[in-house]
Order: sequence, then C-alpha cells, then structure tokens
Amino acid sequence: MQNQCAAPNCTSLKSDLFSLFRFPLDAERSKIWVEKCQRDDLKDKSPDHLFRYYRLCAKHFDNSDDSSDPVTVITDDAVPTIFDEPNKPPQVKRGKEMDEDKNTKESKKIKSSPPEVDMDDAEITSTVDLYKDYLRSLFEALVLLGEQNIPVSRPKSLEQYTTGVDNFKALLEYCRSCGDEGMKKYLANAEAFSPLELEQLIKVCERCIRKKLMKEVKENKFFSLITDQVVKILDEWYLPVFLRYVDDSNYQHERFVGFLSFDGDADILTERLLSEMINDWGLDMEQCRGQAHSCSGIHYAKIKAFASKLMEKYPMAMLTVRPTQALIISLANSMALSGVQLVMCTLRKIESFFSQSTLLRLELEHAISVIHPDKEEKAKELKEACSQSWTQNHDAFEVTLELLEALLLCVDSVHDNEDLRWSDQITYDALEISKALSDFEFIMALVVLKNTMILLRAFGKNIQGEATDAYFAAGSLKAVLHSLKEVSDNIDVYHEFWTEEAVNLSATMEIPAELPRSLLRKHQSELGTPQPENYYKDHLSVPVVKHTLKEVSELFSDDHLKALRCLSLVPAVIEQNKPAQPDEENMLVFKNDIPNAGSLTAELHCWWVKWNKKGKGDVLITSLQETLQQADVKFFPNMLAVLRLLGVLPTFAADSKCDVAYKRLEMYMQNTPDGAKSKSLALLYVNNDVGYDLDSMVDVYMTTYPVVQDAP
Repeated sequence: MQNQCAAPNCTSLKSDLFSLFRFPLDAERSKIWVEKCQRDDLKDKSPDHLFRYYRLCAKHFDNSDDSSDPVTVITDDAVPTIFDEPNKPPQVKRGKEMDEDKNTKESKKIKSSPPEVDMDDAEITSTVDLYKDYLRSLFEALVLLGEQNIPVSRPKSLEQYTTGVDNFKALLEYCRSCGDEGMKKYLANAEAFSPLELEQLIKVCERCIRKKLMKEVKENKFFSLITDQVVKILDEWYLPVFLRYVDDSNYQHERFVGFLSFDGDADILTERLLSEMINDWGLDMEQCRGQAHSCSGIHYAKIKAFASKLMEKYPMAMLTVRPTQALIISLANSMALSGVQLVMCTLRKIESFFSQSTLLRLELEHAISVIHPDKEEKAKELKEACSQSWTQNHDAFEVTLELLEALLLCVDSVHDNEDLRWSDQITYDALEISKALSDFEFIMALVVLKNTMILLRAFGKNIQGEATDAYFAAGSLKAVLHSLKEVSDNIDVYHEFWTEEAVNLSATMEIPAELPRSLLRKHQSELGTPQPENYYKDHLSVPVVKHTLKEVSELFSDDHLKALRCLSLVPAVIEQNKPAQPDEENMLVFKNDIPNAGSLTAELHCWWVKWNKKGKGDVLITSLQETLQQADVKFFPNMLAVLRLLGVLPTFAADSKCDVAYKRLEMYMQNTPDGAKSKSLALLYVNNDVGYDLDSMVDVYMTTYPVVQDAP
C-alpha cells in the first residue's frame, strides 16, 4: 500500500509525478485524515499502522501558493481536502473519443515488435534490492556500535550535558555522505530516522543472535541453565540467563542468551520465565541437565520458587553451584537478613573503593603496618591478601575480620583528607564505608558469618577446584553437614562465644555493643527494648546457621553427589584410587543419557585398566576438559557421554574461555551508563564472536515489517 495513494478512486503511484505523504502519527490528525478519505476500512487501524502502511498523494492537498503546480511539501498541520465523491463510478468515454482511443492503442500494439517487458516488476525488484542494501547498512552500523559498546543514543540523564546528534544517526549520516545509494534514497537526513525504526532494528538483531545461539545449543543436545544476579536496566529488574553446553569437539561453552523480566509475584513470575524460555526462545527444557543460580537476599524467594518449579517439571535439571563465585559468598548473598546484607553490601563497596587507585591500596597497607607494628609476618600476610581481592575469596569473612581495624583507620584517614590528596567522591565513599564498619550490627554479622562459614571453607574451595579435589570433597560432605547440625543443636553455647568475640573486637575499636540503629529508632519511645545478645541470637545466629544447613543439603543432593563422584573417570583420580574398584553405581545417575547402559560395566572396566597402566613418561591428566580431549575417548562411548554431561554441569570449573561471556556481561553492566543500558544491545556486545549474518537480519526484518519504505 505504500506505493499507491490510499484515497478512493485515486490511481496515483509512487512512480508518478505526484508526491506521496505518510499519514500523521498524531492520533487526532490521523483520525481527521481517515474521515476525509471516507474509507471505513481505515477507521479501526492505529495511527502507527497508518503511518507505516498508507499514503495520500499531492492531488488531495490545496496548494498554498495558488499555483497549478502539484504540492511537494506539506506542513505539520496539513489536512487533505480534495477528494472525489464516494462511490462515484469512473467516467466512460463515448462516441468518437472512444473510437480514437481504441485506434491509438491498436496502432501502438502493431508497432511494438520486441516482446513486452513488465517495467513495473523490474522497478519493484530494483527498489527491493536497494532497500535491502539500505537495511544492511543500518544493521552494519548497529552491530559496529554494539560490538564496541558505544551507546546508539545519548543517555537521557546526560542530554543536558551533551550536544550534537546521536552516535547511530551520526554514523548513518556519514554513510549517506560517502555515497551509500540506499542511504541517499531512503534517508534524506539522519534526523528523519525515527526511534521506532531503531527499536525495530535492535529487536531483530537480538532475535537473530539468540536464534543462532539456540541453534548451537540444540545441535549439542544437553545443556545447563545458569542465572546471575538480578540487574536493573532503565528502572526495570531483569534476570541474566546463561547456557552451558559441550560442543561436538568436546569443548565447553557458556553463552549469555539474554535477560528475562523479573517483575511480579513469585508463582506468576516462575510460569512466565519458563514460558518465555520455551515458547519465545525455543529452549527444550527436557534436555536441561543442571541449573545454578546466584541471587541476593531480596530476590532469594523468587529464585528459589523458580528453581523448585524447574526441578518439579524437569527432574533431570539438578540444582548445583556455580564456580564463578565462592560457595560461602553465594550462601551469604542468598540470606535475606539485614545484618548479613549489610556485610555483603559493604564488602562490595570495599572492593570497588580500593580498585579505583593504587594509592588507596598503599594507604591500606600503611594502615596495616600501623595496626600491627610488631607483627611483620602477620602484616605481610594481610597485605598479600589485600592484593588478591579478598572480598570474593573462600576466606573472605576471616580476612575481613583481621583487617577490620586497619580498614577503619584507612577509610577514616581518607575521609579526613588532611593533605587534600583525594577527590570529593572518594572521601564520600570512604565515609560511607566508615559508617558501616563502625556499626556493631556489621561486626556481629561478620563474626557469625566467619564462624559459620569456616566449617565450609575447605569443602567449598575443593568442590569448585580441580577434578581430584572435587571428587574427594564429595565424600566429605557428610562430615560438613554433621558439624553444621552440631552448631545448630547447640546454638545457645556457640552464640555466647560469638557475642563475646564481637563485643571484644568492638571494644577495641571503641564501638558500643548495641542493637541495630533502625531498631533503636523504632524502640526509642518504648520500654520493652530487647537485649542485644538475645536479639542477635534470634535474628542473626539462628537463621544464618539454619539457612546454611538447609541450602547446603539442597545444593548437594544425592544425584549431585553421584555426579561429583563420576569424576573418578579422570585419570588423575584413577591414579590416586588405584586400590579401589571402579564404581558403576554413581554413573547410573546418567543412565537415560548414555548410549548403551548394558555395556557400561565392561566399558568402565576397560577404561579403568587403560589409565591404571600409565607409562613411565606419560603425563598425568588432571582435569575434566583434558580428559574430554583425549583422542581415544571416542572408543568408549558411555564414558564419553558421562564426561560430556559432567562438562555441562555448572559445578565444575570450566575452561578459562568459558567465563568470557560472564566477564563481558559484568564489564557491560559496570562500564555502561545507566541511561544507555539496553538488554538487547548487551546481548550483541557479549556475543560479538558469534559471527553475525547481516543478510539474515535483513530478511527477518523484511518478514517482520514487510514494507518497502519510501524516501521521506
């Protein structure tokens, strides 16, 4: 419809001399145009639809200059007024006039000796090809900006501080000026490119990238679903989703496949997340063999509901942990307790604060020397910890407690800024950290976390370490759970020791042992204020221990532990387990996914014999990835299937290349201004190695929005 006038009985075409003008986007003006057209079929169409698909030619507009020339430009408030009467039949030529017209046509027909060519079809084909080139240039510009994480538009928050056109429009203008024919025809100037068209391009780009990623996953069958911390983009909460799989060359991959909206009630949200992944993304959840989630306390209930529903519908999607975050940090983040969240938030602030400048780290090292003047070995140990991002390590809470006095001395010194070395922002950040460190609730929560998580430190480090460590860690879980249960059963005694430790430390730092400040304000006019020791036992010690015990039990179910013990297939584990016999029972957790369960016993024995006869000069294979890459693993189909399934599980640390997507998303969220963040462009940026097919994007765009646009 865009190539022809929409007025009744009007035959003006795009190829004629008359200009075609789009229907206005404004709802009121669009309604007036429809009424003037006197076409009932247009009344129920939206202004946006009319704008995209319908035109009126210049014959229907009055010429303001009173000249006989056709209208070439109309004003923003122009209204069409010249129309034929509705349902008026076309005029019929009669008599001599009709005979002369007939003779003229016959004469032309006799004179045309070459075969007739349909010029309209040729023109349309040429126009479509030119339009495709135009779209290809648009997608090429969009991909170029997206790969470099250059915002396509100015963030709204920065509009008052910036000048000039947006980056995307500037790039289009450059292409047009360099002779891009499609740009010249369909883009008179960059400002004519609408935000709606840009949004459509971005959506198509996102759809094509995800389609390619899903194709990779489907080709390799099994995968694991991994989610990361919920993020905020343009005032809405989104859940980042990754998929891990093993390709046909037995290499592990972890791909970022997009964001899911994370708003709404837990039950409704769970159904919506599953529906979007299955129906919109095309994910076959029957092939999901593992799931791992990182969540903070405020989102914990929703993530747990989602994980439970996933396990209920797809029992093979076993719940696991993720190696990108230490187990104790993951457990602490999931606790919806004010004291624990205060500790975790402060640790993130500390990491961000000291990563800004080497001078700040030197200031902390100086504070350590001041606090420990006579303990050189202790000071050296703490300084080494500070250089290794201790806030994310398996001993984060222990190190933070040992550093607490030095940390407070350091941030107070920075905030005082007596020698004017620090910027206002740095001194403000130092003040915020100082307030948290000098809060007794923070100290008490840190002590409770340290004494609870110390029981998990070795287990967590090993389970997320090398194959040999993870295999033997699986056998130690029972002892870990027993220790946690013992603490839970005797929490009164343990809490008394923990309180004494916290009070002594706070006294050293001259911090009063009191209730949380928010609770003090609430009870300041009441008489029945609880005692600090009782309050922290009920609201901190008891829930922390119970939560940890419950989470560890759920994360390391029987099936998960059996999968961990399947690491006995790794040659280094076989070497250490020489006296033992191969354990077939653990591998039956994957019995429905291996090619021939009947031959499992014999094949497992042959595998065991092969690696028990390691030659003197043979290099010992220590990792799951190295085992998968052995040339003769293909002769053991059941072993290969089990090893590939282990490679899919999020628990096991993957090849270093497997963390690229996670790190790139982290960089995107940290380095992109809030107003410029886009869930679609983030997908493009993180997956800049997938190999974009611009022609495919053009085809999808023309199928989704099937209109060849006229030049503005």
